[in-house]
Formats: sequence, C-alpha cells, structure tokens
Amino acid sequence: MICVSLAEPTPAACLRALEGLELAEIRLDKMRLGVQGIKKIFSRHPRLIATCRPGRRSEGSRRRLLLAAIKAGAAYVDIELEADSEFKKQIVRAAHAGNCRVIISYHNFSRTPPPAVLKSVVALSFASGADVVKIACLARTGRENARLLGLLDSPARLVVVGMGRKGRLTRILAPLLGCPFTYASIDRGKETAEGQIEAASLRRILLEFRGYVQD
Repeated sequence: MICVSLAEPTPAACLRALEGLELAEIRLDKMRLGVQGIKKIFSRHPRLIATCRPGRRSEGSRRRLLLAAIKAGAAYVDIELEADSEFKKQIVRAAHAGNCRVIISYHNFSRTPPPAVLKSVVALSFASGADVVKIACLARTGRENARLLGLLDSPARLVVVGMGRKGRLTRILAPLLGCPFTYASIDRGKETAEGQIEAASLRRILLEFRGYVQD
C-alpha cells in the first residue's frame, strides 16, 4: 500500500489532494493549520496518519494538534521515539482510547546504524506503545538498503524507509517484502522527505513487480 505524504497549504487544498487516496500522512508541522482545520481534514477521510515533527512548533502546540487529530478520527498518529517520555505517554493513551493506532518512528539522517542497534530501536519502540514501528535512515550504499530491508524478516508490523536518493530502492522493495505501506509524494516537487517517489510512478512500478513476487 502507498501512503501519500501531504503538506498542502490549506484544508481545502488538502481535501482535494486526498481524493482517491487509500492512505495519506498529513504533515501538520509543514502546514499552517489550527484545530478547526484539523477537524475538517481528519473527519473526512477514514485512513489518515497525523504527523507533527519537532522543530517548527512548540511541544505544547504539537501535543494540541496531534490530540485534535486523534479526536477528529485519525487512523494513526506518528510519534518520534526520541520524544519526551511524558509527551509520548499522553499521545499513546489518547490514541489507544480513541481507536487510533500508534506509529513510533525513528529517524537517522546521517547513516543506517548496525543491525543490532536497529533491532534494539524496534524493541524499544514497541515497548513504548507502538502498534507500528517506522525506521527511516539515510541509506548511502546497497548494503545499508539491505540492512533496512532485512528488518522485515519478522512478524512485527514494521515500516522501513531508506532516505536519500540511494534509499529509494527500499521504497519500492519494502511493500513487496511485507511492509504494510511505503511513503510517496503526491507529485514531483511536493516531496516531504528526501528520496520520496511520486505516487503515480511508484504505483506503476509496484503493479509491475508484484506479479513477479507472487509467482
């Protein structure tokens, strides 16, 4: 399944972009949205991920927006593994009370750590309340791509992403190897992370290769 990551400027533009999408991530940190705008978006689509990365907003603002998304009907909420412990606990409690699944995400923008480190990150993420764990690391070599994809040899619900140009291979192979979904951009020039492939192109590639995997 393809999850399209969106950072449209207004609720109306976001709702237009959502038409026909099976699953989408709403990047609240990249949008100028208040609680009312969040309600308008998350109450209109049944399968949305609420994400608000740190940096542009205060912790209080991030908490308020994520809780508003959960209350409005978000299917998933994404919380960083490195987030403050109390922040995580509050969001996890609200999500599970509201029938919203929790994605605990780990990002490494400089490298892909050794397998032992990645496996400990996965274990810690599930211990923190994750229903799904997302591992996103800069992949600089084929071996680092293979290291990320190797994590999928597990019954756990894992999303692995190789960031950067060389990591694009993981965005194609991961969903073919059991990853529940992979992230894509809505169009060229609208990427929310380095290495994202345009959704329409990725869909064509996956349809072509899925036949080989299933044979």
